[in-house]
Amino acid sequence: MITADAFMAEASAAGFDFYTGVPCSYLTPLINGVLSNRALRYVGAASEGEAVAIAAGAWLAGRSTVAMCQNSGLGNMVNPLTSLNAPFRIPTLLVTTWRGRPGEPDEPQHVVMGEVTHDLLSLMGIEHRPFPNVDAAIVPSLREAVTAMDAASQPFAFVMAKGDVADTALDQRPRDLPARGRLADYATRGARPTRVAALERFLALTDDSTAVIATTGKSGRELFTLADREQHLYQVGSMGGAAGMALGVALNTPKRVIVIDGDGAALMKLGTLATIGAEAPANLIHILFDNGVHDSTGGQATVSASVDFAAVAVACGYGYAASCDDLDGFERAWAEAATAGRPAMIHLRIAPGSMATLGRPTVTPEAVARRFKAFLAR
Repeated sequence: MITADAFMAEASAAGFDFYTGVPCSYLTPLINGVLSNRALRYVGAASEGEAVAIAAGAWLAGRSTVAMCQNSGLGNMVNPLTSLNAPFRIPTLLVTTWRGRPGEPDEPQHVVMGEVTHDLLSLMGIEHRPFPNVDAAIVPSLREAVTAMDAASQPFAFVMAKGDVADTALDQRPRDLPARGRLADYATRGARPTRVAALERFLALTDDSTAVIATTGKSGRELFTLADREQHLYQVGSMGGAAGMALGVALNTPKRVIVIDGDGAALMKLGTLATIGAEAPANLIHILFDNGVHDSTGGQATVSASVDFAAVAVACGYGYAASCDDLDGFERAWAEAATAGRPAMIHLRIAPGSMATLGRPTVTPEAVARRFKAFLAR
């Protein structure tokens, strides 16, 4: 058994300074230690998959990251680990617990995952070792993890058993209830613009200093077709993860960060809006193009017709949110969002469909990530 302070001290010496995750009782001592350490940043995620996306964004912005979860939540990480970290080659140190360890009494819901935790990590191609539970193992274990991540540019996992870390008291600052943000409605209920027209207007309003993360599907493909820039990141997988990634970036850069989201993707990880509202980065603008359908897969309807995304964003702590359905309303909302002082959302309802000659990014995800990281570093 080790103390949280002992692990954190050596992890900090190895460069790890940004933590995110979802709690587990086995993780309680380590999470309590991180939350109590004012030199470290911890972002509590609404889901384990969201935590992976947040850590990926923080890595792009120059941080060395740790994502923590219960092994039941490792299942929620499978999609971003395999379709975000793997193709973009983004490393993070995973700490997953081992609930349901064979031969160790536990709750029935942990039995299956306890049996397959190590196999699941191996199937995803993620190197893993036991969490270092004696002081002499901490430095060598961290050195092995860093070496592996440097060599492969992929995550590395520690599997934590019950009692690996001694009990740690929690010293967490309470969150203040934010003032309610401003909600604007510029909808005309007329003809809706196409996504490409909205993207063209967006590009005309931004400059070369703005970081842009476009969600998976046709948003990123159309953005690439219109203008491929070093500050654009086209998320080719991990549906729903663009907002979490943008949050990880925004918390670690002074640059303005824009996430271009879609209704289907936003609905998939709606809890990310609450995390963004709580963390409150003033440099983040969340643009949600809502065409009411899953456009990339044949136009099947989403449930967005009954969702007021702007109202949800304000309820989650955004400083400003506007609903609009034409480009004039979009431009008006853009001007107001830029001065919100907290995260802002622009919910633009658009027409279904896409460009007739729509290509795909010809730059590899790994190259996109590296040039985006270099852009942020400047």
